Amino acid sequence: MLRVVFPVLAAMLAVLAVCTSFAAAEPQAGDDLAICRDRQADAQARAIACDNLLKADKVIGKDKAIALSVRGNTLITKRDYVHAIETLSMAVDLDPDYVIALNLRGLAHERRGEDDLAMADYNLALQKRPTYGVPYNNRGVIQARRGALQSALDDFNLSIKYTPKFLLGWTNRARLRTLTKDFNGALADFAEAEKIDPTAPQIASNRCITYGMMGKYDQAFADCNGLIEKQPKNVYAINNRADVNMMKGDLDAALKDYNTAIQINPNNVRAHSGRGQIYERRKDLAQARADYRAAAYSLTKFDETDVARARAIAQERLAALTPQAAATGRRIALVIGNGAYKNVHALPNPPRDSKLIAGVLHDVGFQTVISVSDLTRDKFFEALQTFAAEAEKADWAVVYYAGHGFEIGGVNYLVPVDARLAADRDAETQAIALEQVIAAVGAARKVRLVVLDACRDNPFAPTMQRTLSLKLVDKGFSNIEPGAGFMVVYAAKHGETAMDGDGSANSPFATALAREIKQPRVEIRKLFDIVRDDVWAATKHEQQPFTYGSPPGREDFYFVAGK
Repeated sequence: MLRVVFPVLAAMLAVLAVCTSFAAAEPQAGDDLAICRDRQADAQARAIACDNLLKADKVIGKDKAIALSVRGNTLITKRDYVHAIETLSMAVDLDPDYVIALNLRGLAHERRGEDDLAMADYNLALQKRPTYGVPYNNRGVIQARRGALQSALDDFNLSIKYTPKFLLGWTNRARLRTLTKDFNGALADFAEAEKIDPTAPQIASNRCITYGMMGKYDQAFADCNGLIEKQPKNVYAINNRADVNMMKGDLDAALKDYNTAIQINPNNVRAHSGRGQIYERRKDLAQARADYRAAAYSLTKFDETDVARARAIAQERLAALTPQAAATGRRIALVIGNGAYKNVHALPNPPRDSKLIAGVLHDVGFQTVISVSDLTRDKFFEALQTFAAEAEKADWAVVYYAGHGFEIGGVNYLVPVDARLAADRDAETQAIALEQVIAAVGAARKVRLVVLDACRDNPFAPTMQRTLSLKLVDKGFSNIEPGAGFMVVYAAKHGETAMDGDGSANSPFATALAREIKQPRVEIRKLFDIVRDDVWAATKHEQQPFTYGSPPGREDFYFVAGK
């Protein structure tokens, strides 16, 4: 991948140095300023020192800008891009010429999918310091993602010119040269990168693709296999090896690698897109569409170049393979209530709430209502896959989920009853990413609705080991931006929790939703506005539902059409 570097803190080439918990002893107070100023200091110690100064309000002017910049970099590594941008903007206000802060703010914007704002920051940083190599690299990454390959090459050339020991400048240019089939130039760049750091994993991982495109499969597999032996869960390298197997025509080996990547990360766009192509070649079109949906409807705001390409392929093939003659007026729903959790406290309400909602949907005329409770991870995925196939033949596809759900590292997860989640990284393999639920409704022709009565406290948080140094939220979901034609409704606004009912009562959200669904001639957008107001009043302003996205705009939609 053409990766963007996080360029402060001890001249790092990546953020690995700050992607650990701050377990080291804190520096003495008298040393904080010196350590915070020192770009060659240990990254962990520097972050602590700068944070100490900010908390004690002991710095002003340029020193405060430095401290804020280091804090902003830490927030980026935690994927808390909103607060990173706020923090780095304060640094720029204090010192408008501080190009490191400008570059970092550009990176945070880029990670939020705001490429135009990122480019503005990179351009401003380079205007103030034309010899600053890192923003050239970062700008080149955006140019490459946009398909402006010559502009990207120009930027990578300048990055290498002004920062010749900057490894990512070399590896990014090597990847770009691979895309333009300048294979000798790419191999020469990888050789220069090896002089800087022969152990850098991005060298072997990316050179694997270069050799594959050259038809030199032995060298390609030597690179990928060597890296995977050292890092068995390196999904990027596994996908690259799968891609090389595809180039070679070994579909069985490619399928095995894509399956492994999906097992490690069920939400991986590249693996689903690649596997979908294999199933399409083998005429298993139902499975191909399922994989293409998983890749096409991911909520990731930021795409690396290879991910963007994989997503585009998935979207194109999904459109080509999706049946067009869906049954007019067919409405289906999948209703899930997870309460009997095995490793954390049980929730009595979700099975009751799901039974209530399933009954109401059946009463208002949904032809198919699949109601299930207490799903394990495997049963959860099975239910989504079965429902997705049915959604291809429907006008409306609705998923209602009640149970545990929360955000980890910017990804929203629904929790199967058998999840353990001893560590934050376990969420990828033990929980269900919201993208998978959105993909399940994606084939419906008109209304694609996901309703989540799941914004509860994270029950695993007190004991969950923090191995990724990501933002670990204890309450609710994060906000999202679903694609056009989708509605996602949270029972509680992002970052807040949804209440259960008292005793044997249903939750306030399920109660309001069941009541309003039955009202005739209430358009779906307004219906959820009314539900929001009802819940807000019933909970005495403690819970506020929130709706993201909307159905297609040229038509009104009603649960009960009335007369």
